[in-house]
This record gives sequence, structure tokens and C-alpha cells, in this order.
Amino acid sequence: MAIGERIRFFRMLRGMTQKYLGMTVGINEKTADIRIAQYESGKRTPKPQMVQDLAMVLEVSPVALETPDIKYSEVAMQTLFAMEDKYGLNVEQSEGRAMIYLDFKDAPDKAMHSHLTKWAKKAAELKAGEISKEEYDNWRYRFPYSDADETSQKLRELRKKHKSE
Repeated sequence: MAIGERIRFFRMLRGMTQKYLGMTVGINEKTADIRIAQYESGKRTPKPQMVQDLAMVLEVSPVALETPDIKYSEVAMQTLFAMEDKYGLNVEQSEGRAMIYLDFKDAPDKAMHSHLTKWAKKAAELKAGEISKEEYDNWRYRFPYSDADETSQKLRELRKKHKSE
């Protein structure tokens, strides 16, 4: 999805109107809904600071808004090939399944090991019923800033900043 589609997805998920989102990130009340509509339609692209502000209000990681547009399986494959080159991603077939994995001992990027380990832990918690699908999704959308207290604090600071302007 393009950034505008991601903004719309998370705005709808959070039950916000375009006007509310726009005003919360500091856009003038008269044009708040128009500007957000322009972002969502792709007619305008938010500047980096606006992406940060939108992410805070939507309670997601800015990276979640900037996820590359993967429209087709061929694009997904090229993304996986790039990950093979950069992160040492591997694929093999086993018991009728294609399995993607990272061989941690040979991985060129050790941070990826940590990220995948955290993901595997959260996925296992979901599968075991220890967390809800909503909690799992919120963790994913906020990753790597998944600490709800940290996100809430930044959101409060952002709202305070825009009220004083």
C-alpha cells in the first residue's frame, strides 16, 4: 500500500474522521479534512515531520505508514529477493510448504535476528491465546516502538505541542 492508503487504513482502524486527524496533527480546521483527503488519495505526500506526527496520532510506527507498496506477488518476490541479499533470508520446501527463514549464524544484519525473535514470540503468544488479535496487531503496527507507554507519552506531547501553537 502507498502511504495514503496506509494513513486511511489506520485512520479508519482508529475510528477517526479526516478532520479530526488533520486538526490533531496541527492542520487548520478549515482545511484539515481536505489535506488528509489529499494525502489519502495520493494527490499530496506528507513531509517527513508530518509523517511523524500522523504516526503518533494514529499510534503506529512511522515505518508502518511508509511501508512499500506491494501490489503484486512479483513485487513481494522482489522484496524477498532483496531481503535475501541484505539480510541472509533463505527459503526451502518442506512437507509441502515453502518456508522462509533467517539463518542467524550467517545473517549479515544481527538486528534482524532480534526483530524476528520478538515477532516469533508475539506470534506464539497470539497462537496460545495469551494476547488478542488486536493486541498483536497493535504490537505489529507500532514496531519497533511497541512500548505503549512510550507511544502514549509521545502522543500527549504532540497534542500539547499543537494546542499551544
